[in-house]
Amino acid sequence: MKDYNVIGLMSGTSLDGVDIVYVNFKLDKYWKYEIINSKTYKYKKKWNVLLKDISQKKIHLIEKINIDYTRLLSKYIKDFINEFSIQEIDFISSHGHTALHQPSNSLTYQIGNLPILAKYINQKVVCDFRVQDVKLGGQGAPLVPVGEEYLFPEYNTLINLGGFANITRKNKDNLIAYDICPINIVFNHLSRKMEYKYDDRGYIASTGNINEELYDHLQRLNYYKQKPPKSLGVEWVNSQIHSILKNFQDTPIKDLMNTFSNHFAFQIAKNIGEQDQVLITGGGAYNDYLIERIKKLTNSKLTIPDPNIIEYKEALIFSFLGLLRVLKINNCYSSVTGAKKDHCSGIIYNP
Repeated sequence: MKDYNVIGLMSGTSLDGVDIVYVNFKLDKYWKYEIINSKTYKYKKKWNVLLKDISQKKIHLIEKINIDYTRLLSKYIKDFINEFSIQEIDFISSHGHTALHQPSNSLTYQIGNLPILAKYINQKVVCDFRVQDVKLGGQGAPLVPVGEEYLFPEYNTLINLGGFANITRKNKDNLIAYDICPINIVFNHLSRKMEYKYDDRGYIASTGNINEELYDHLQRLNYYKQKPPKSLGVEWVNSQIHSILKNFQDTPIKDLMNTFSNHFAFQIAKNIGEQDQVLITGGGAYNDYLIERIKKLTNSKLTIPDPNIIEYKEALIFSFLGLLRVLKINNCYSSVTGAKKDHCSGIIYNP
């Protein structure tokens, strides 16, 4: 039985930091995995500030940030290897951090995926998973569903509550997956106005009241009428959500939080529908108020797994997408992204 030892990295739009996992994969009849080590490396304030507004920067500035960010990732990887005394590594699989995502303009740009990363850490690297899909006419997102199909076969619906909420639904013939709505990218923005990093367990939201006018505005957003494949980016939040929020500057933050929670819960429950096995992961799984609202709106059985899966599922899956790339097995499905064909995505750099 062949097994593989992979280090996987993921940085999401909620800017919690860089999630790193060391995973052992085995192929028997099915793929099996074991997360041996895991850690989140929190961004220092400088990086939080740089990454928060990166989508609005000029391309020459993003390219400069890319060089520094690649160096930062190499430091985190080396620290991780040293901290856990990791000896056996087949390769590193890195998502990087999304700086620009405008698939309708044939544009997606992840920083931290420069060839120099392999040299810095003296390891083989698989990275830049989105670019090829966009060139093939796809959304370049979501990429996680292919990994979910292999690694979480017992669930027919999977929801990740990160910076954005995304859904994977397994049908008889294919996978359907797309972004539902923003989540933590909005909650964290509002929390910062109250000088908190985030709304712990949704407590602030739970103390507020719904603002019906704002709720109606949100429910009418055009994105919800679009059919998949579809995906969201920071740019969409800046143009759509922030422009609505400008009209509610006098509304108490706790009421804004409450309204967004109810709006997001409605959209998520509507997209879950009636399913028997639903897995909920991502930082939003700890938001008790949001989860409670979703449960009120659906009869589906929701499973919240152990913290290692809640927090590191995406890093785990990008480790696996890198493995599929190395094995030349398709890791991007046209039914998910809307690309012209299924394909094997990711660039391989050797030290």
